[in-house]
Amino acid sequence: MTTSTALLTDRYELTMLAAALRDGTASRPSVFELFSRRLSGGRRFGVVAGTGRLLSLLREFRFGDEELRFLRDNDIVDADSLTYLENYRFTGSIRGYREGELYFPGSPILTVEGSFADAVVLETLALSVLNHDSAVATAASRMSIAAGERPLAEMGSRRAAEQSAVAAARAAYIAGFGATSNLEAGRRWGIPTMGTAAHSWTLLHETEEEAFRSQIASLGTDTTLLVDTYDIRAGVETAIRVAGTGLGGVRIDSGDLPIVAGEVRALLDDLGATATRITVTSDLDEYAIAALAASPVDAYGVGTSVVTGSGYPTASMVYKLVARQDPSGAWVGVAKASADKASQGGRKAAFRTLVDGVADSETVVVSDGFEELDSPAEHPDGRALQTVFVEAGEIDTSFEGPQGTASARTHHLRVREELPVRALALSKSDPAIPTVFVDAR
Repeated sequence: MTTSTALLTDRYELTMLAAALRDGTASRPSVFELFSRRLSGGRRFGVVAGTGRLLSLLREFRFGDEELRFLRDNDIVDADSLTYLENYRFTGSIRGYREGELYFPGSPILTVEGSFADAVVLETLALSVLNHDSAVATAASRMSIAAGERPLAEMGSRRAAEQSAVAAARAAYIAGFGATSNLEAGRRWGIPTMGTAAHSWTLLHETEEEAFRSQIASLGTDTTLLVDTYDIRAGVETAIRVAGTGLGGVRIDSGDLPIVAGEVRALLDDLGATATRITVTSDLDEYAIAALAASPVDAYGVGTSVVTGSGYPTASMVYKLVARQDPSGAWVGVAKASADKASQGGRKAAFRTLVDGVADSETVVVSDGFEELDSPAEHPDGRALQTVFVEAGEIDTSFEGPQGTASARTHHLRVREELPVRALALSKSDPAIPTVFVDAR
């Protein structure tokens, strides 16, 4: 089975390539930019995720015999294009916001520089990865903020396509979740995994007590017992009778959670199980988690809401040509001018302006050329937001794999501390900080 990622793309990327090869513009130096015009769902900030995955997928963006045969047999591109694609390797440069970084409307999240042919074919792959992962990470970050110091586990694999589930677990971990139920995410990205038993385990046995005794015998008393298959109060009493007051935890997956959690905590304390933890897992989202802030809950498990972006499964990012060289070799900023879909032309550099350590604005310096972006004079108080991921086709591997995932998580938790207080609210509003464009042309 092929491992190529080259056909994870839309047909028009290759038809544009074929036309550019025909008219001679394929080699024209170009700058593409991936950005979002607005934040989905009236959210106050977005979280970049997916870059490390994209870099790994870029390495496999090769047109082998199977891919070329498909293109030829379906008459998608001409013979000259097939010859070009047979030898395709991305030789340009990619820079942008680190994974885990916050973004706002107009932030130049990813900048792809190279020939038109080099860069145009990456549009669909880049957008499919970053739109999905950033949507999940943004929702996960909001949940992490709502949870405070209480741990969060991602357990939504059954609510997503199989590979999307692995990607979602990674994005959630970057944005503050501490574990996942998905074993492939644990293997591939080094994310801690968790999980004990479902309701089917209790239903398999003749009695709830028999199921609990068997689980304790297998996993020890530090395990978490699911106590709401039948009657919650009876389940808690049975759990402590079987495991003793040293039981690690109980899980509640139904009911009016603030009320039930309080009743379960009181019962556990009455039974002497004062250290037994309570985990809740019933259709939680950031709002439900916030509503449980005053309840005696120790941990949360989130499924459907996190893997679907809590109602906004895409980050609405776009990938646009923003600069190119003209026939004389001069750089020209280009931009779409359609109503409600306008973009800002020119190559860009981005900085987060901080006042006493708190984010105050997103400053984006715009230029048609390259030299104007090298001077820090326009942004003496700004934190540079862009880093180099690919240089002349060479991928920086430090952003990939478990190492890149852990680094992205650390970065996110650090930069989230820069957010102003108004950014932490869950209600719909304007972005927490404005994006200010500075024209250096």
